[in-house]
Amino acid sequence: MGGTFDPPHIAHLIIAEVARVRLELERVVFIPAGDPWMKSAHMVTGAEKRVAMVNLAIDSNPAFSLSLIEVNRPGPSYTVDTIEQLSGELGYDSGLFLLLGWDSVAELPSWKAPYRISKMARIAAFPRPGFVQPDTAELEKAMPGIDERIVYIEEPYLSISSTCIRQRAKEGKSVRYLVPDKVGQYIIENNLYQA
Repeated sequence: MGGTFDPPHIAHLIIAEVARVRLELERVVFIPAGDPWMKSAHMVTGAEKRVAMVNLAIDSNPAFSLSLIEVNRPGPSYTVDTIEQLSGELGYDSGLFLLLGWDSVAELPSWKAPYRISKMARIAAFPRPGFVQPDTAELEKAMPGIDERIVYIEEPYLSISSTCIRQRAKEGKSVRYLVPDKVGQYIIENNLYQA
């Protein structure tokens, strides 16, 4: 499960747990982006603080782990490079799944080497409020064979976003119950997202 995680919130954790159980995964690896090229239009909290928040968010679940693969890689983070490196480390037959929201699945054809992504990992697609389930026939045109490599998981339908959490924190509003308690405390202690 890759992402900017600025900050990680309960929807990330719930989706990861649903995927773990539903897909019978041995573990879910959280991979914070080092240099998130798709987020270049706005300020992103430094990788060190985002990594610390992910670590705090996942520490109570032994089936969740953290990878610094993208943080340690210089330059922009591309999913295809990450999956290729993970496949090499875990074995090309390790049965990788890439967890994505419907919005990201719809954008997959514009990503770097999307065809290779879908060949190395199956896609687990989760609903995102405000987005419709991507049209698999359209995806199939850009990425032949994707319909056999994608699993649509219809739940959970959670309307929580890191953008909303950052805005609430900036306005001095509570983010309690939107982020794990330890992450909320870290945000306060480090004055993150303040105006």
